[in-house]
Amino acid sequence: MQTSTKKIGFFDVIPRIIKLIPRIPSIVKQLKKGLSIKSDDCISLGSILEENAKKYKNDLALLYEDKRFTHHSFNEKVNQYANYFLSIGIKNGDVVVIFIENRVEIIFLISAMAKIGAVASLINPNQRLEALKHSIEVDQGSVFVIGEELIEAFEAVKPQLNLQSNDQFFWVNDTNKVTCPSNYTDISIEINASSKENPATTSKIKAGQRYANVFTSGTTGLPKASIQRHKRWLTTYYWFGKVNLNLNKKDVLYVPIPFYHTNALIVAWPSAAAGGAAVAMRRKFSTSNFWNDVQKFGVTSFIYIGEICRYLYNATPSDLEKKHKIKKIIGNGLRPDIWKDFKKRFNISKVFEFYGAADGNVGFTNTLNIDGCVGWSPNDYAIIKYDVENQTPYKNKQGFFEKVNKGDAGLLIARINDKIPFDGYVNKSKNEDKLFYNAFEQGDKWFNTGDLLRDIGYKHAQFVDRIGDTFRWKGENVSTDEVEKIANSVKGVKTCAAYGVKIPHTDGRAGMVALTTEEEFNIDEFAKQLIAKLPSYAVPIFVRICSEIETTATHKIKKFPLQKDGFNCTDPVFVMLPKTNDYKQVSKEIKENIEKGQYAF
Repeated sequence: MQTSTKKIGFFDVIPRIIKLIPRIPSIVKQLKKGLSIKSDDCISLGSILEENAKKYKNDLALLYEDKRFTHHSFNEKVNQYANYFLSIGIKNGDVVVIFIENRVEIIFLISAMAKIGAVASLINPNQRLEALKHSIEVDQGSVFVIGEELIEAFEAVKPQLNLQSNDQFFWVNDTNKVTCPSNYTDISIEINASSKENPATTSKIKAGQRYANVFTSGTTGLPKASIQRHKRWLTTYYWFGKVNLNLNKKDVLYVPIPFYHTNALIVAWPSAAAGGAAVAMRRKFSTSNFWNDVQKFGVTSFIYIGEICRYLYNATPSDLEKKHKIKKIIGNGLRPDIWKDFKKRFNISKVFEFYGAADGNVGFTNTLNIDGCVGWSPNDYAIIKYDVENQTPYKNKQGFFEKVNKGDAGLLIARINDKIPFDGYVNKSKNEDKLFYNAFEQGDKWFNTGDLLRDIGYKHAQFVDRIGDTFRWKGENVSTDEVEKIANSVKGVKTCAAYGVKIPHTDGRAGMVALTTEEEFNIDEFAKQLIAKLPSYAVPIFVRICSEIETTATHKIKKFPLQKDGFNCTDPVFVMLPKTNDYKQVSKEIKENIEKGQYAF
């Protein structure tokens, strides 16, 4: 990997640590609590909710549209769901398929299953047909809870599922304008007669138990179901909640992202619960309504993903964007090129950028609020030298991996042991793809994150790229993240996805960008900007102009279909031919010449 001058020094770190000194005893105490949780301990997501119902009884816990729940009323509603499902025979270890959009009922259902000891298999509501069928079948169970808004999608795959005669189907009302289908049970009616008391099962749930399946985004194929255990929720409860964000019962954490993914489920929610703060949720993210929601809910913090920050940053300035009480935010993917301007424009002083993954066992957090990095990690990790061209780690003469030098980028791996396990996937056959054995010594085992990070010193790191996103061209490693930063800064570019594609008769992969654009976009100006700001080898050879670019539910761009198309697609494609400095639209003749190897790229 290339060497970068990005490093942090003594005076970046020490003054910030000094500011934390008053909180250090508390931080150490909370870290110890989080790290001391054992898999057999009877503590869980559900037991935290019950504690909060007592401790913060009349304080707000959940806000959604015009609905308000205190910690007490929220816990009571969850109990009604839990007690009803217990009454129909749901027990510890059972799997319940939940297919519903991001509304309050999804939190009630997750919480109820957590109290029973059952597993909420959280199917992405954007999935259809093959992907939907695949996700359901990964861990099917015999109980299905389907939102009114998704009945049609579910019914389309239902005949293809291996259903049993005793399977049960529940319908979750949405609009109050439609009646429950005849072959479903209306759960909203059924729970009304159920007890609001805490079920006896909660106290028996152990930290090591699974409470949910969360599906990976599926940016490169069919989604995988990652196992989510109570222990992980509790670890982030202490780490993000107690140590970093440090919210209190007067705070409101805005969560405009879905709870069927981990940023909301195991970062935002436990962070709020740790201080008795409220969660304000939204069904679907909306740039135009963001600051209105902030005012409506009295938001003091929010969780982001990089795409949300970009949407807000690119939006027309609003009178409300500085009239708020937000001082700190948490999330991942805030681009370093807009980081400082983002904080200044929106009057936000602290950014708790973090690094983690639904299927991973390592996390970083920007505790010291250092601009442009993912912070530090208490986990045992290593950033190792990586051969991008051959997509494999370097090994020394002894056959072991080697760590990068300070300032260099490499592959992030994390040690797997009893204290920090790798929970893996429901489909165990997928686990081995993520493991390294005998990395530094015989007998050790490490998790392969699949991500390239830069060691910037003082146990801090900077995210670089996903493996596969970084590609090799002209003997150099090209970071798609670097290309996208520059391309997104050009006037008229709405969305950019950068990736590498094969050109016949050439080595490596040539750079290509897919763009959605405004009317003001000028491809000649685009070429000038890229040539001026990028190394010559990183300037994309191809530009594809799309009407839209497909994304996942968390707004991540699906690059795999774009890479698969290459420059063979129906969209307009432009090429920068050798020894030229501008883009020319690919004609039939040019395409044929490229495929014949007529151009010396």
